[in-house]
Amino acid sequence: MRDYEIVQSGSSRSFPSGDEFLARSVAGAEVLVRLGGSGGEDAKRAAVLIELDTECLGVHTGEFSGNEGSNVLGFARYRNGLDAPTNLIELVRQPKSSQEAVEAARLMFESAGFAVVVCADQPGRIIDRLVRPKYNAALRFLDEGLATAEAMDMTCRMGLGYPDGLIERVTRGDLARHYDVSSAIHEMTGQPAYMPARRAVVAKKRQSL
Repeated sequence: MRDYEIVQSGSSRSFPSGDEFLARSVAGAEVLVRLGGSGGEDAKRAAVLIELDTECLGVHTGEFSGNEGSNVLGFARYRNGLDAPTNLIELVRQPKSSQEAVEAARLMFESAGFAVVVCADQPGRIIDRLVRPKYNAALRFLDEGLATAEAMDMTCRMGLGYPDGLIERVTRGDLARHYDVSSAIHEMTGQPAYMPARRAVVAKKRQSL
């Protein structure tokens, strides 16, 4: 396994307390993993990894007319809202990111047992960019009376082969969390499909009561 050092300055969605990954931190390792906070470059490291939530990596590194990139990369371990984190790591690179840093990060995560996909520094990365419009559409169909939640979820499972239905999944993951993710992508892209559906807006407002 490739060694890594963890510097944690806040809570982590990718690796909550008690996660086995946290216990394997090795001081001074070539790969530095920053959880719950930001930090600059460290030329001594093969790669510096910053955990991302809904923000882009450029928030932490700055952007330079499409020439940004160094040994600092972003990452997020995918999880559906309040569900446990999955085994998938989305590794975020910038246009001029060091290929050596990307490979060092990939090797580190894969040797720790994770599946890794590499993506550009775009809002929503891969998974949220794909699934959030589907959740919004399903929630709007529910509001419009197209079908019951149970009927739509059964269609997804039996007709499309999904492991769970869209309404079931977004509700279990927390509608307020869906609001946060979907609205962040909508703010950066302006695409109507990411505008949070009414039920997500209600859930977010109720969260603050």
